[in-house]
Amino acid sequence: MQTVEIIDQFEQLKSLADPRRLAILRILMDKPASLTQIGKVLGQHPARVRHHMQKLEQAGLVEISEILISNGAIEKIYRAHAGAFILQALVLPQDSRRQTILFSGSHDLALEHLSERMSKTINLLNLPVGSLEGLVALRQGFCQVAGSHLLDSSGEYNVPFVRHFFPEHNARLVTLAYREQGLLLAAGNPKGIHGLVDLLRPEVTFINRQSGSGTRLWLDGRLKELDIPSEQIRGYGQTVRTHTAVADRLLSGLADAGIGLRAAAIKADLYFIPLFTERFDLTFLQEHSRTLEPLLDQIQSVTFRREVSRMSGYDTAHTGEQIYL
Repeated sequence: MQTVEIIDQFEQLKSLADPRRLAILRILMDKPASLTQIGKVLGQHPARVRHHMQKLEQAGLVEISEILISNGAIEKIYRAHAGAFILQALVLPQDSRRQTILFSGSHDLALEHLSERMSKTINLLNLPVGSLEGLVALRQGFCQVAGSHLLDSSGEYNVPFVRHFFPEHNARLVTLAYREQGLLLAAGNPKGIHGLVDLLRPEVTFINRQSGSGTRLWLDGRLKELDIPSEQIRGYGQTVRTHTAVADRLLSGLADAGIGLRAAAIKADLYFIPLFTERFDLTFLQEHSRTLEPLLDQIQSVTFRREVSRMSGYDTAHTGEQIYL
């Protein structure tokens, strides 16, 4: 079975910026070939192909698999270093005034507040992809810190998932806050929605969160417990990535209900029905501890905790506490 390799080095990415080199690599991923054979496929003289092949060799993407000698002539046969390649790279801004930290995972309003608070010294960039994808991004090196609120079947938040993604025990887990989530409804609750079962009513349009988000995973599990068929909920397949986006859909009249934070409902003057309280944690690798020191210090500060506790539905009693894996 052939392997798949990840291309994450700048020189490798640069070597594939030329479409001719990418074409050569794709040919060699199919089967080994000589310069002459590749030249015929591309309509190029072997001498031109040799120049590009040298660049691909230097980048470690191709290698010589065989050397043939016929009538005194030597012909090299090349092959790709893997059966397929995955291109990935993290490109961050160059800012001498501020340190850049990339956050990925579940959307959170307290974290947005933290970003604004530290904007003069830290550029905290947010990639809201959901709790599971955030941990995947951290594992793949696409962020320095991930946020999650994943409820395990054991009743424990986040810890089992972090242990699964980081069996080397090189990750740390710190609580940001406890948050209250529930049904977000139009102001005054004009459709008289009182619980999840009302989502089955044909005149109710729902707006969902994306698969892999902690909110979506909770909702899917809860509907299963209540024997409520999600396919009968109008709009269940329509998704957005943030609590703010859920609120915006309700404000625009494009949806009647969604699941989100109490803080998002209050901020948008929406009706709110509480459903559950969860623990939202930050996960990062030991190697990033020094980079994240200013952010972690800010989270543990009395001022930050006081400010977040004023946000509806947030409890900061355990904010900044490390959870041991």
